Amino acid sequence: MQIFRGTKYLAAAILAAAFLCPAVSQAQGSSTGPISNSLSTMNGVQANNSITEKYLTQTLGNPKEEAAYQAFHKVDADQPDKKIKLGDAFLAKYATDRYSQAVYEELAQTYYAKKDLGGFYATSEKGISIFPDDVHLLALSGWVIPRAYDSKDPEADKRLDKAESYEKHALDVLGKLPKPEGVTDQQFADFKSGEAGVAHSGLGLIYFRREDYENSAKELEASTADVAKPDPTDLFVLGADLENTGKWKEAADAFSHCAQWPGLMQDQCKQQAANAASHAGDSK
Repeated sequence: MQIFRGTKYLAAAILAAAFLCPAVSQAQGSSTGPISNSLSTMNGVQANNSITEKYLTQTLGNPKEEAAYQAFHKVDADQPDKKIKLGDAFLAKYATDRYSQAVYEELAQTYYAKKDLGGFYATSEKGISIFPDDVHLLALSGWVIPRAYDSKDPEADKRLDKAESYEKHALDVLGKLPKPEGVTDQQFADFKSGEAGVAHSGLGLIYFRREDYENSAKELEASTADVAKPDPTDLFVLGADLENTGKWKEAADAFSHCAQWPGLMQDQCKQQAANAASHAGDSK
């Protein structure tokens, strides 16, 4: 198989830049919205936040526990240190109670927004150890690991293996998950499709890191299909996968789709689309 290493390394650099891009609060003065970055704008995160809030507002519990959760949940997105402090305090008191799963999920997202990988891994792994079928934590962790991948990390390959197991388990749980009470069919369908999209995106990046371009392309095609605004990173890496499997026209289409979205990657996507289109023309 011919490997187009220039595109491979460019895609890896794009992933690093996307991870390091500073998070920006979703709205000035917003206290409950998630932080707007490549994670929180994904359908899986949005659907999970919606279904979690729906469930928690319909299920009464310990008033003190509920007050502690709401104090944590309502902290402004631009105050991550305060949010983390309240989350840690909550989990120290209510380690495995009804709100704990939601706190682990939100804490993990907060650490990601801070680009604090140590905090992210510790929180997500602890949450998964207590709630091993938490689809959101599984999909989220498997999504972050290949994006924050460092080939110099002696644990890099083990992290990819762990991420793959998380994503596959998330998809397995999703396939068997019953609809919670109080949640509409549409909300449940949005949750399942959103989380499945995150899991397929994670698998796509895992296989890309391993230079398994065919399987990477299959997963990224699944993660971007029928999505109103797919992750440009997924589209860019999909284009690189397709180039490396000799599918130049399809690669040009993926890069062109990526180029539709303003932001960090738009110019690179335009350049790669033109390059792939040129190769597609030459191959005729």
